[in-house]
Amino acid sequence: MDIQYLIVILKVQYQNKIIMKLREFNIDNDQPITLMGGMNVIESRDLVMQVAEKFKDATTKLNINYIFKASFDKANRSSINSFRGPGMDEGLKILQEVSKEFDVPVISDIHEPSQAIPVSEVCEVIQIPAFLARQTDLVSAAAKTSSIIQFKKPQFLSAPEMKNIVEKCSAAGNSNITLCERGNSYGYNNLVVDTINFQILKKLSKPVIFDVTHSLQLPGGLGSSTDGRREYVLSLAKAGISQSIAGLFLEAHPNPNDAKCDGPCALPLSVLHDFLKQIKDLDNFVKQQVDLSIS
Repeated sequence: MDIQYLIVILKVQYQNKIIMKLREFNIDNDQPITLMGGMNVIESRDLVMQVAEKFKDATTKLNINYIFKASFDKANRSSINSFRGPGMDEGLKILQEVSKEFDVPVISDIHEPSQAIPVSEVCEVIQIPAFLARQTDLVSAAAKTSSIIQFKKPQFLSAPEMKNIVEKCSAAGNSNITLCERGNSYGYNNLVVDTINFQILKKLSKPVIFDVTHSLQLPGGLGSSTDGRREYVLSLAKAGISQSIAGLFLEAHPNPNDAKCDGPCALPLSVLHDFLKQIKDLDNFVKQQVDLSIS
């Protein structure tokens, strides 16, 4: 078959949509699930390696596309006394070790434009935190890297407004974008996930990720820190995966009650494999269904 003819067929098949590729796997709403998983903040090198090993083992056995996640700095903590992490230099060394040791891509947050280039040298995916997704200088700096840029949907924005963020990043030179749903503020100290948002975000022709961990938050619920609803993590994750999306964002900890950040939302590391088995099975089932395209 003539190569030009084949290209035309593929363009019609995918309606000019370009499938995002990372290493050997694709990230797309119609492709098998990608997991962005790890821990909230780097507490120590040894703990990071322990968590990464568990995630790598589970995702390998279950054949799940995997990206390791951990933050080197949590710059948006509730209290001045809250643990923030080891900082960029030490944190990137640890993330680089994870990437090399377990042969996985990594994702981490940036908070300032000056962090974009050094972080992109280690992280194949850069995450823009929800509170900062409208910061033009930060978005532009991230867009100038070769990394995939993941935007957390701000708690205060509607799903259609994410179109502006996509256009801002694309105009700055980077269209390799994923959009991450993490709930909307609903009154004080509460978040609610509107599942219709997944379909609205998908219409922006970008892979959609569901951050089930941070959707479980009760922001400021403990006064000087965030509370959470860990007991609902499996049911909420299933609700998101039922929407036929590109992937799941999940944080786990060997002892969630002792975690230095977002412990009330973290999955116990001991149940990770069984949790992901159910998620993988549901993702396979959903993506085998015929889209009725109801309008």
